[in-house]
Amino acid sequence: MGRTKFLIFAIPFLCILFCVAGEASPKLWPPLKPYKTDYLQVSPLHKIFYQLGGNPEGKPVMVIHGGPGGGCSPDMFRFFNPKTFHIVLHDQRGAGQSKPYAEIKENTIQYLVEDIEKLRTHLGLGKVLLFGGSWGSTLALAYAETFPQNVSGMVLRGVFTATEAEIDHFYHGETARYFPENYQRLLEHIDNPEKKNYPAQLLEKIQSSNPTTRQKYALAWAKYEIKMAVLQIPDKVVDDIFKEWNPYDFALLENYYMANNCFLQEGQLLNNADKLKDIPMTIVNGRYDVICPPITAFKLHKKLPHSKLIIVERAGHSANVEPLRTFLVNAVKAFE
Repeated sequence: MGRTKFLIFAIPFLCILFCVAGEASPKLWPPLKPYKTDYLQVSPLHKIFYQLGGNPEGKPVMVIHGGPGGGCSPDMFRFFNPKTFHIVLHDQRGAGQSKPYAEIKENTIQYLVEDIEKLRTHLGLGKVLLFGGSWGSTLALAYAETFPQNVSGMVLRGVFTATEAEIDHFYHGETARYFPENYQRLLEHIDNPEKKNYPAQLLEKIQSSNPTTRQKYALAWAKYEIKMAVLQIPDKVVDDIFKEWNPYDFALLENYYMANNCFLQEGQLLNNADKLKDIPMTIVNGRYDVICPPITAFKLHKKLPHSKLIIVERAGHSANVEPLRTFLVNAVKAFE
């Protein structure tokens, strides 16, 4: 499939299909076309794609997409008032329209943090508001803990701090309590289920020299995650998604990162949270987010007593399903 078609579907760790959620909510801002798209060479190997929208003289906000491997789409502009905000979207290394496609060389969270800083500097921005969900929250926290002086505020959704417990929850059986049939389908693609290293096993298959094997395992992983990202999504809709989207880079990058504990020390982001104590922060989490349960958002909030925590009832993981998206739009408005 074409890369442009792929980007319409804005991958799970930040958002899932506006079409899955039904008609676009009137509480979202109207569709917005970027006024500029370009690439920034961040290393001899990698160049990242970025899009700018809204008011070039407005308050800068950098959207940190999910995945890893998700990529951005212009629909992400719609969480922000285009008259107030200068909105910056970018695709992380190997993701979306960044080049090389699905490249894992020189691809760690430390590189991604430096890329955000290079893009901020390249665009001549001062302090920026960070907006990210799930893996996007992970990377936003890592950036803010590295460059707190460059962050004016943070809106985080579906907090994921990449601890062993969180990765274990996602891969090794906890989700089966709520999605047993979905988890069973994933297990059918695990050769050694007794070994609790599913990200590494999946990564090996997704990197196979056999293209059929690569696609089979990438598809299995993507279906597993999408099914859990939206509280109500029929299997047929999940199957239909993959008529339009090739999830290879998403599945490769996500399992690569998870197999390597996201290149973070155990507990690093929570342990260093005191570096964020002076940054205004709103944390939004779905009560029934199976991918990123609200306990992690709660732990982060307890580390930062001046942060604001909103646990949204009747909400799961996806940012594009009500009522979660309205809470996110309202959270951003508070930073105008």
